[in-house]
Formats: sequence, C-alpha cells, structure tokens
Amino acid sequence: MPLPKDLLIKRIKNELRECRKNFRHHFIVADKEFKKFPIEITVTLVNTPGPIFNEGKVIHKYTHKLKIIITEDYPYQTPIVRWRSNIFHPNIMPPEEGGYVCTKLLEGWKFKSNLVAFIKGIETLLANPNPENPFETDTCTRAAEYFNKNPYNPPQKMNHKPRIVGEEVD
Repeated sequence: MPLPKDLLIKRIKNELRECRKNFRHHFIVADKEFKKFPIEITVTLVNTPGPIFNEGKVIHKYTHKLKIIITEDYPYQTPIVRWRSNIFHPNIMPPEEGGYVCTKLLEGWKFKSNLVAFIKGIETLLANPNPENPFETDTCTRAAEYFNKNPYNPPQKMNHKPRIVGEEVD
C-alpha cells in the first residue's frame, strides 16, 4: 500500500533538500508543484569523474546527466533511473542503448533507502566500473573488456583538460 500522497510529497521534498545540501550537483524537478506522478528529476552530476570514449581513447568526463523517476509507490518501489549523457562503462548503458544503471542500491532498495545514499552510490559506481558484471550491450561489453585490461583510476581532483586513460580502444 503506497504512502498517502501528502506524506510522499513531503518525503520526496525532504530528500531533495538533503541532496541539495550534501552535493554540488544540480537537481531539477519537472513538476515543481509535485501535482502529477511520476515525478521526474533530472540530476546533473558535477565535478564527478567518469569514463567516456572519445576519438578512440577513454578519457575522464566530469559532468554527467541522469533522470530519476519516482512513482506513487515510492519508497516501496525503487526509483527508475535512466542515464542521459555519454558514458563508457560496463555497468551504465549509454542513452542510445537504454540508459539503464546496474547498481546494488536498486536491488537492495528498502523503505529506509533514500536519494542521498542512492546518488552517493551512483558516484561510487561511476568511479569504480565492475568489468566482471557488465550489461550485455555492445558498449558495456567493450567497456568491460577494456577495463579488465586497463583498470579505471579516476583523478582525485578535476583537471581542466580531459586526461587520456590507458590505451586506445578498438
């Protein structure tokens, strides 16, 4: 049985407030009045390194977009997540392949789970590709093969220029 709508909206607003307090990321709610479900939240991760494939090389990108969709059954139902920016990762599909995000946070979602912990988990996943458990898409499989040979080591601080990681990818 879902939460009463007024409690659900209060919870989502509180979680978004905590996200804005804990992160420099940008959170944009499509329906600022929270009148219509599902609620779509566009998240722009800033100063968060993650791998992309560019001109035959894997480099760091520091800005990433994803969409979080929250249904009326939240928090009993996990948020729906779709990646919206370029990515070269075994566990995150690029948008053209579906944009799905493979994370244990969604598998282990509980009533007590929240958006702050989820976003922190996304940051961790982005910086720590798991090539042993890729999605079975072309890009994710290629990323897994690449990261099995060239482990991804994200920089600690943002550089102004993209840094090349490892060798060229076929």
